[in-house]
Amino acid sequence: MELYISNELNSADKNYVINKLIEFNLMHFPDNLKGRYQEVNLYLKNAEGQIYGGIVSQICWNWMEVQYLFVDEQLRKSGYGKKLLYEAEKIAKEKACDFIKLDTLSFQALDFYKKQGFEVYGEIQNAGGHTHYYLKKDI
Repeated sequence: MELYISNELNSADKNYVINKLIEFNLMHFPDNLKGRYQEVNLYLKNAEGQIYGGIVSQICWNWMEVQYLFVDEQLRKSGYGKKLLYEAEKIAKEKACDFIKLDTLSFQALDFYKKQGFEVYGEIQNAGGHTHYYLKKDI
């Protein structure tokens, strides 16, 4: 059999790779953590439903991972990021998560996350000329 490498946008193939990795991973986690996956997306909206920011995250096994947290620039430093993280943490606690993890770049929100109780556990220098930080908060 001869195989080749394909570089294409293909949802079915992408899902195959994701599902096979999940299947493999499940063999290594205890039964009480199997099947624990849930998207948790919180949005900051006004009364008319216009969006001004939000959190895109997921609960996976015993943690929550925040992929994106964004608040429109004119609303930053008004406490909305803190409120979004608080709500996410509340959900993570309800779902029996042990920690929340996320990442940020040096020009983004490192100090903000530290003020919310996150600790840096890793970093990569020269990520586009910046530092890429990985943070965790035990809950």
